[in-house]
Amino acid sequence: MSPVTSRHTLIKTHPMTGEVVLSLGVGPFSFSIGHVLLILAFIIALIVGALAGRKHNQPITGSLADIFLVAMVGARAGFVVRYSEHYQGDWLGIIDIRDGGFDVVSGLVLALIFTGYLLWRRSNIRRPLGYAVAAGLMTWAFTTGVITLINNQTRGLPDVALTDLDDQPVSLDSLTRGQPTVVNLWATWCPPCIREMPVLEDAQGRYPGVNFVFANQGEDPETISRFLSEQNLDLDHVLSDRQGGFGRATGSQGLPTTLFYNARGKLVDSHMGELSRASLARGLERFDASHLESSASKEVTSR
Repeated sequence: MSPVTSRHTLIKTHPMTGEVVLSLGVGPFSFSIGHVLLILAFIIALIVGALAGRKHNQPITGSLADIFLVAMVGARAGFVVRYSEHYQGDWLGIIDIRDGGFDVVSGLVLALIFTGYLLWRRSNIRRPLGYAVAAGLMTWAFTTGVITLINNQTRGLPDVALTDLDDQPVSLDSLTRGQPTVVNLWATWCPPCIREMPVLEDAQGRYPGVNFVFANQGEDPETISRFLSEQNLDLDHVLSDRQGGFGRATGSQGLPTTLFYNARGKLVDSHMGELSRASLARGLERFDASHLESSASKEVTSR
């Protein structure tokens, strides 16, 4: 499922501006740029496959769909295996793909193995299927590389107008204190934002070496405070971004969006959509391990 599109106009940033591009909005839906590029690659593969298949009188749409399905299942299975400790006691979470948990390497390896199997067993479709798969892979690799290169140009903490719940101006630089920072863009009316809050609240207490900042998009401090009280949430660094400036500056058009900044203030990872403990753990891995020592392990060490 796609993240909720913000009620406010979070304008898509253009690559030539040097700003980060995280998502694209299509009507009421918002898609991460990674998903968009994957869909684009699949469409290119279908087009090339249709043209090549027509030339050789061998339709391969079904085979391409099978390869895509194998890749998705393999990517999900690889992710679950890699972060299995975070799924203990939450077996339904294994099939809940709303957390965006996919391992690209696992999916790609299984897709290539399955493609090799099809090419071996079905000699009549080898040429059109080979053309289609190669076109899809090249499209995905090239576009992903270009977007990554563009986004690596300027990925620092944006300078946006934020206030605390007392309606006092707050600077993000004053909160980071030379520590890695997780910034969560959310709203009280966003269901996936609400569902992921306990995960972030738990992580906030578990990792004292990481700052967690909750930048509400477009709502006033009174509404935010009432929501936190009703949900019985104890969160640090809850801020109001009434103009949605953070979303515009980071190119995010959907909520929730979670941004991971290292201790130098550089954006090293982002996640669009609902977080699970596993997908949060994947983002935190981008930080230096010295900042990820849990509060429990620190207590044991001090003893």
